[in-house]
Amino acid sequence: MLEYSYLVLHLPRGTTRDAARQVMVEHAERGGWELVRVRVYPDGRRRIQLRRKVIRATRTL
Repeated sequence: MLEYSYLVLHLPRGTTRDAARQVMVEHAERGGWELVRVRVYPDGRRRIQLRRKVIRATRTL
């Protein structure tokens, strides 16, 4: 079974769509994060949920 770590970003009201996209691109390219969910609230705030696989090292003999 896969295990994931999650990162939640909160972007303030007034953040442009291009700026939000750039934040997500930076996290994806640099940290290996993938998009799970974006929620845009009625007042304009954004909640972005990202995830990445947790790779556990196993001991070999």
